[in-house]
Amino acid sequence: MNLKSIIRTIPHWPKHGVMFRDITTLLKDAKAFDYVIDKFHERYKNMHIDLVAGIESRGFIIGGALASKLHKGFIPIRKEGKLPHKTEKEHYELEYGRAAVEIHIDAVPKGSKVLLVDDLIATSGTLAAAINLIRKLGGEIVECAVIIELPDLHGREKIEGKGYKLFSLVKFERE
Repeated sequence: MNLKSIIRTIPHWPKHGVMFRDITTLLKDAKAFDYVIDKFHERYKNMHIDLVAGIESRGFIIGGALASKLHKGFIPIRKEGKLPHKTEKEHYELEYGRAAVEIHIDAVPKGSKVLLVDDLIATSGTLAAAINLIRKLGGEIVECAVIIELPDLHGREKIEGKGYKLFSLVKFERE
């Protein structure tokens, strides 16, 4: 299946010069959505994974569906101030400032093997922050899985440079 043809590109959003890769077109296409979950399931079904973690918001959709298919629990990693219980927080840099993601302090039992899922990797800021949160709680990252990789922004190199594996289904080179 040609995922690139299903993922909508929105030029100059949220700011001029950005080519936003919108997966809502993939999500509404049942065959494409099933294809993505099946591809991830095939890759991870025989790996020792205790939990699947997904990053807000599109990582929730993919991660939740995959966790269900793998018969594993799901951990939400949310934007700052959205989780109701005690949290651990990790800041990361954005082009235009700083942001933070949080996880419940009891979300990851020590020694748990965690698959981390998001829709896209660009510069790796959010993914790296989520990795740090899981590690702070004593979890071990099995791999990071994304639908879309933007190779020109070198996120893979940053994640792999820290010793973590990254798997992506489709790459969008600068256009």
